Formats: sequence, structure tokens, C-alpha cells
Amino acid sequence: MTSRPATAVPSLQNTLAGIPSPATHVAGGPRPAPGTVNALFFDAVERFDRADALLYKVGGVWEPTGHRAILERVRRTALGLAKLGIVAQDRVGLLSENRPEWLIADYACLCSSVTDVPIYPTLPAEQIPYILNDSGARAIFVSTPEQARKVASIRSEAPQLQWIIGFAATTDDGCDLTLADVEALGAAEDSTERATAFRQQALSASPDQLVTLIYTSGTTGNPKGVMLTQDNLYSNVQATRESVQVSTTDLALSFLPLSHIFERMGDYFLFANGVRIAYAESIDTVPVNMSEVKPSFMMSVPRLYEKIYARVLENAVASGGLKARIFFWAKGVGERWTDEKLAGREPTGLLGLQYAVADRLVFSKLRERVGGNLRFFISGGAPLSPDIAKFFYSAGLIILEGYGLTETSPVIAANTLEAYRLGSVGRPIAGVEVRIASDGEILTRGPHVMRGYYNNEVATREAITADGWFHTGDIGVLEGGFLRITDRKKDIIVTAGGKNIAPQPIENLLKTNKYVSQAVMIGDKRKFPVVLIVPNWDQLEKWAASQNIVWTSRAELMAMPTINAKMEKEVKEPLKGLASYEMPKKIALLEHDFTVERGEMTPTLKVKRRVIDRSYQALIDSLYAGTD
Repeated sequence: MTSRPATAVPSLQNTLAGIPSPATHVAGGPRPAPGTVNALFFDAVERFDRADALLYKVGGVWEPTGHRAILERVRRTALGLAKLGIVAQDRVGLLSENRPEWLIADYACLCSSVTDVPIYPTLPAEQIPYILNDSGARAIFVSTPEQARKVASIRSEAPQLQWIIGFAATTDDGCDLTLADVEALGAAEDSTERATAFRQQALSASPDQLVTLIYTSGTTGNPKGVMLTQDNLYSNVQATRESVQVSTTDLALSFLPLSHIFERMGDYFLFANGVRIAYAESIDTVPVNMSEVKPSFMMSVPRLYEKIYARVLENAVASGGLKARIFFWAKGVGERWTDEKLAGREPTGLLGLQYAVADRLVFSKLRERVGGNLRFFISGGAPLSPDIAKFFYSAGLIILEGYGLTETSPVIAANTLEAYRLGSVGRPIAGVEVRIASDGEILTRGPHVMRGYYNNEVATREAITADGWFHTGDIGVLEGGFLRITDRKKDIIVTAGGKNIAPQPIENLLKTNKYVSQAVMIGDKRKFPVVLIVPNWDQLEKWAASQNIVWTSRAELMAMPTINAKMEKEVKEPLKGLASYEMPKKIALLEHDFTVERGEMTPTLKVKRRVIDRSYQALIDSLYAGTD
């Protein structure tokens, strides 16, 4: 068990000072010895044996599940699957929101050498048959009646699928049997001798054994099945142990879908370290659940931090008067204090006194809103705005941003409390090499790199070179050993005039504005860039009301010249430092958020720029009409 660091914000040396290193290659230290997730599972059960390993809200009460109960349910689920004829190397789908049964089904598959295939619970029914058929899944676990009916509706399109197994769904919803039924089958086979044999079989798994197929949605084309092995995941957990220090006194709130490799590997890490895991009821209930379970840390994609930041600004402005002035004074003090801390200097004198007051009046209240016990956040899955990261840092809520992909199990690099650089994704973790190619693409090599894409040798050869380097598709630089992502290789906008524009940093700047909910820049092969904006309608409507503007629908509101002028002003304000060719020349407002269901975002909430360009082509073309 690793030691727990002090909760105080660390003084971080040389974070902003110094000249960036021109290095193009860096390694994160010795690689962990090969191993298996199965070994981590049994080790955790035997070492910690706590009654509240997992927490899940049932009937308004947080109910605990202990290590011994988890092991028994995992074993009986595995034995039940075997009774159904599911054998080693068979594939089994897993379509569920976060809950204890997800973990139980997952470990049951891993310990039986069955390859599980997680599917995002938000995925539309019509996208599920491809994954089931490409993987050859013979069974699928589903969580709720809604998810069961989703699979039942497309069952005829997946002829090899034999079993639909429900967690909280029944035969009335289209299931063949429930998880309780499967466990009962296993219980009939269970005994002391079978328990011993089960443990021996699970621990005999080879580190290079395939354990999961995770289908990445990508931004175009059919999803590709990423093949990850026991050691891919094990090595990532072990390397992360060296970077993120936790203890059995910690509690983590798990709310990102466990079908997301970021949360899944994170939960392996938490379980292996004896950290209590509380499963959020849903993404919508995260704020309430944070106040209830008071997590000491949690993982999220940047969208959560963006929403918290926007809500804090909204509340400050809505308060008006003295409260608003105090907030913005405190925000300014916090920024100056953060600059000193990140430069390796301890703020003293007047600034130190001002920060103490700002912390008592403003920042301490924000910490209470996230449970009052948070030591740090972890961010991954998409770029985090440095401005938002800086604000959280000043509030004593450090966001440790990391970087990785499904294909890399996922962590490549991560900031830590001891080695942190704002605007970077940290240093490579143990066993991981990073190299910057001549065109700026980030390459990585090590035990974290996937075996390849399932049934797709061509794509595998394109992604992984003969000497083991995986091409991430991201553009970045190494500065003093820290990796900084500048954009997606395929996302770079090249204007008709030959100017290269990295859209993600610009979009992140825009999303710090309280009037902007989502922003997508368009401009590839066009004369200049434009940006599509989904307004923060709560804020925009409040402003419109303050101006005595009358409207009957949002469509009517966003068609008004006054509203467009207001939003254009708000868009240009945070972008003043851009080069002229980077500045969007026109904007267009959209009534609805981009969604996964409409195919405009991936399940990990990355924008599909090409899909949006195509879907809104008429609107985009109108922005260029009449220009020379």
C-alpha cells in the first residue's frame, strides 16, 4: 500500500520557469514486471477484506458490498457462464451503467479467460449489431429494462448471440435469464474444491492473454476493436501506482462509464489499492452524490470541470453587488497566488494574507460543494483548458491532467502532486516511452500498447510499426520531460491559404466564457475559420431578459441581430491573442447541444468535426456566401 501525501497544495518547482527542452524522446523509467489483473484482484480481496469495498445507492441508501461477497459472486457468475457453455476465449458483451454488477461480470470474465466486450450504455441500438457481430459475442450482460429492450430490438441482426443476461432486467424485458439466475447455476456447482480450482485457474492466466475488446468509435467509419491483454492493463495499474498515491482511507466516486478505458483501468487501480469505490447514480446526480459520499478523489473528462467552472461563474454574477465583487477579487488573488506557487515560490506578505481571506470567503465554499474532502481530481479523455485548471488549482482543488488512448490501456503520461506542469499532461509513466516524430505526431512504445485491432490487420499495421511504436494521431511537444498536446493530427485545419490552425485550444478558450456551452471550429480547405456555438442558454436568456428582449422560442431568439452581436462579442473576447488567420471570422448559433445519439460526438464526448461539418453544411456554407 502506498503512502498518502499531505492534503496541502504542494509548492512545485520550475513549473513555469526555464527554457523548454528540445527533447524528442523520453522514457518514464523501468517497466513493471509482467503480470495479470487477476492477480491484482485476488491480492486485493485477501489483503484488504473490507466490508465496504463498493458502495451503491439502493432505495436512497448507500449500500456496501465487501471483498468476500464480491469474490463469491465473481466465482459463481463465472461458474454459471461455464454452465451455459461459455468457454475460454469466447466473447461476452457488457452493456451497463456503472454498478457493482459491472465489476462482478467483468472479473468473472477475466478470471475465466473469457474476453469481454464493453459497450457504451449511451450507444443507440442500431450501432450495437456491428460490435456484437465483429466480436462474435455469444452472450451479453445488460443492466436495466431499457438496455435489455435495446438489445432485444436488434437481436435478429446478431444471429450468434445466444444469451441476454439482465442485472436489473428480466425475461419480461427481453432477457433470457438474470444475473441472479446465472449465479444460482454457479452456486449449484460451487464448493471448497471448486473455489480452490477457480483461484488456481484464474492465477494461471498468461500476461499476454487477451482479456477485452474495446470498440473505439473514432470520428469516421466503423469502430475498431482494440485488443488489450492482461499485462496491458496490469502494467498500467502498476505504473500508475507509482504516480498516484492513495490509501485505504480514500474513497473515489466512479461515474465515467466503465466502458471507457480511463474509468475501467482507474477502477482496477482503486480496487488493487483497497480504495472504497462509490458508484454514482448517474452523471446527472454527480453533484449530489459528491456531497453525500464526500470523495477524496475522482476521475473525469474535462466536461465536468467545465460545468463546475461555468456554474461557479454563473452564481457569482447572479449574486451581484458585494458578493460578485468579492468573488472576482478572490479569483484575481487566486490567479496571482497560483502564478507564484507554480513558479516554485511560496506566496508571502500581502499576497499571502489576501489569499487567506480569499480562501475563507470563496474557495473553501467551492471545496465544500464537491464534498469537502477532495485531495485531487484526475482529468483525461480530452484536452483540459489551462484557464480552468488554474482556477481549480487556486481553489485548492488540483486537477492532475493525464493523457492516453484506448489503444494504450490507457495512460501514457500524467501529472502528479510531485511533478506538475500546468498546460501539460505530465511525464510518461513507468515503462512508457514517448517520441515526437518529425511531423510532430506523438509516438509511444511499451507494455501498455495494445496487441492490435481485432479482425483488422491493415489498421494494426498502420498504427503500430514493426519496432513497436504506436502512432497516437495526436500532435505534441516535450518540454523538460513534460508532454504537451497541441492538437489531433487529423483535426488540424488547413485553410485554403495554406495556414495551419489547431482548433482544440481555441475551442477550449471559448468554453471558458459563461455564454458558451459548446464550440466547434470549421475551416478546412476554406478561406477562413468560422465557429459553431451552442450557447449556454440559461445565461443567454437571462441576459436577453435583462435587455427587455421578448421571444417565444430559442430559434427566434438566436435569429435576432442583437443576440448574434452579443454572442460574437463574447466569442471574440477570449481570443484577442490569436493570430489574425486563427480568429474565426463569423459565428453561427445552434439551438441544441451536440450529442452522441445524433452521431456528432463519440461516447467519450469528443467532437466528430467531419460529421458536424457535413451535418451543418448548409449553415456553414451560408457563412462563406458572398465572401471573396
